Amino acid sequence: MRRLAAAVCLLALLSGCSTAPAPARRVVASPSVAPTVPGALAPVQLPPSLTLPPPGLSVSSQQVTYTRESRVLRTVVWTPDRPGRYPAVLFSHGLNGTPEEFAPLLQSWAAAGFVVIAPAYPNTTRGAVNFDVYDVLNQPADASFVLGQVLAGPLGKRIDAGRLAAAGHSAGAITTVGLFTSGRDKRLRAGVVLAGSGLGVGTDFQGTPAALFFVHGDADPLVTYDSGKATYDLVPWAKAMLTIPGGNHDDPYLSPSSASYPTVAKSTLEFLRLELYGDAAARSSLASTAELDSHL
Repeated sequence: MRRLAAAVCLLALLSGCSTAPAPARRVVASPSVAPTVPGALAPVQLPPSLTLPPPGLSVSSQQVTYTRESRVLRTVVWTPDRPGRYPAVLFSHGLNGTPEEFAPLLQSWAAAGFVVIAPAYPNTTRGAVNFDVYDVLNQPADASFVLGQVLAGPLGKRIDAGRLAAAGHSAGAITTVGLFTSGRDKRLRAGVVLAGSGLGVGTDFQGTPAALFFVHGDADPLVTYDSGKATYDLVPWAKAMLTIPGGNHDDPYLSPSSASYPTVAKSTLEFLRLELYGDAAARSSLASTAELDSHL
């Protein structure tokens, strides 16, 4: 019954998620997201410092397909063309989305020295034959499966398996939260939550402490700012939250021409550099960002 209630809330929240203009409406946060703040935050151990690659690396992409039982997961992987092993980021798209929609942001991460792994989820990607919003609840397991397949295959030779993060937007951000709660993937040491919350996947953060970075527009009509902030407040580990004044659900993450997109691109990259490269200078850069609440 609890799972059904969460799924109903999820449908009400996300049924309008797409790159089309969002309806001007607000929704109530999941009952599982309580507006309370935990006490002391558990520190997160940074990895040993790793030399940053030169900026502006050339990037290539390839498409691979994995199957988990009957779930077909077309996956796009962006890799720096420069030889070497790199930290990796597992990225999840939102409802009616695709990995390719986020290419400007994901390519910028890859050009800075990250392998980016982006599955297209079978029942929530654009053009899905059996589109099903409730299937978001199965996506944390899909994401973990894809990560394992990539690490075990030829692409795994390009990845430093001790430096892994997850990120996502909207329903993909909920998927990402799930990778640190009910579907905890112990390989992950950091996460980026773009316009997301703990709706449906809960806020029982568990396992080894991992730093989380939330980005949310305070005018988001689909996943309300209050629901994202409530989830952020419940993270018991090192964390930060960037508020986008006037930011809506899509533009800060999908539209390079948006006024807030450069801030999102820069701050997410600095966070990933801090948590996966152990780059202390990134912490200072993040600290100078306006509208940032930080406990990193």
